[in-house]
Amino acid sequence: MFNKKVGIILLLALAAGLGLLAAQKFFGPATPVQAWPATRAVTLFPQARPLPAFSLRQSDGTQLADGELKGHWTLVFLGFTFCPDVCPTTLAELAQAQKPWQAMPESIRPRVLFVSVDPDRDTPAKIGEYAHAFHPDTLAATADLPTLENFAKSLGFVFMKVPGKHFDENPDDYSMDHSSNIAVLDPQGRMVGMIRPPFKPADIAADLQALTETTAK
Repeated sequence: MFNKKVGIILLLALAAGLGLLAAQKFFGPATPVQAWPATRAVTLFPQARPLPAFSLRQSDGTQLADGELKGHWTLVFLGFTFCPDVCPTTLAELAQAQKPWQAMPESIRPRVLFVSVDPDRDTPAKIGEYAHAFHPDTLAATADLPTLENFAKSLGFVFMKVPGKHFDENPDDYSMDHSSNIAVLDPQGRMVGMIRPPFKPADIAADLQALTETTAK
């Protein structure tokens, strides 16, 4: 009886170990988030989430790869230029948050990345013009649909095309439903938190400044 119990315990331990290895292989290694300062707008995760490799096309035609987001805290927001309300409102609020950051050195200044999920209508040049109308420092990018879907999924975001009443006659008669949260990436390019609406620019500005000062030490 004793040997049988020992065997069962060993099998359970082996199964648990194999399960942990499988989870690490699928999700990537768990990366603890260091002790950040208290935040008001940003909800920080217990563990950082490394993002899979990606490549987006920026408004100036250059590629934005995952490694290029390193060195700065970055806020990522999905949207599209035909958005009637949520996108312009959010970008306007983020522009208010960006103003206090102008006093920070450019080398560590937090950044805002606007990613269009409407590649059929939003060219890189168009999204750049749109985003820069709110703040000149805002990064703007897009990609083909499969790349955008993978990028959004890595952030825990979703989006989908919603045809309008006259879509059959006019292929441009549609809208895009998309997540309205803002992803927070640390200077290593890992997703470490989220900002959920309603957005308070002053709190966002203060949180990102405090986080930047913590990692810059």
